[in-house]
Amino acid sequence: MGKRLRTQRRGEGSPNYRSPSFRHLAPGRHPALRKGKGTVMDILHAPGRSTPLMLVDFDGREEYMIAAEGSYVDQEIHIGEDAPIERGNVRPIGTIPEGTLIYNIELRPGDRGKLVKAAGTAATVISHGDETTVQLPSGGFKRIHNMCYAAIGVPAGGGRIDRPYAKAGKKFHALSSKAKTHLKVSGVSMNPVNHPFGGGSHPHVGRPSTVPRGARPGQKVGRLSPQRRKKE
Repeated sequence: MGKRLRTQRRGEGSPNYRSPSFRHLAPGRHPALRKGKGTVMDILHAPGRSTPLMLVDFDGREEYMIAAEGSYVDQEIHIGEDAPIERGNVRPIGTIPEGTLIYNIELRPGDRGKLVKAAGTAATVISHGDETTVQLPSGGFKRIHNMCYAAIGVPAGGGRIDRPYAKAGKKFHALSSKAKTHLKVSGVSMNPVNHPFGGGSHPHVGRPSTVPRGARPGQKVGRLSPQRRKKE
């Protein structure tokens, strides 16, 4: 009798594969207030996140926000429709000029930021209308409500992948904070007890590795079989 796949065990969310939430500094999102001015008190490393966080003081109310590339201590952070077009400031996306780089974009007004939060990534404002069109880091385009807030600039920490880990232990601990595994073993190199593609006298799948188009929900994951070509 075979074992469950490692991806299945990870997806279940057991303590072995769960991100250690007690180490997370704070959720990186916009403050709940929709207008105001604050001062950056400190820039902090956040385990489990690719970007550092900046601690911003809004008249005695401290908030953690995703730091922009070039942010510094004692920098003023403005929130609202009249905020200057400068890195780290937050404005409604409908008031941000076309061609501006933005990050931490709200999908719905008031959700405090959902899109483009990874280090070194940024979206671009393309056009305005009934909704604002932005180009995401993937190259795709998305229409956002004009009253959704977004931060101006690029998230800090974009050069993190340029520095090598140097040894396996550092990579293990770094990815453990993100609930990721530092080892990626192909299924064909495993034993039959560990993976359906394992075993055999030489590494080969031995069966179709794609999932049928008519598979039931829950089973239709992975590599989907190509659609049939229709005769014109």
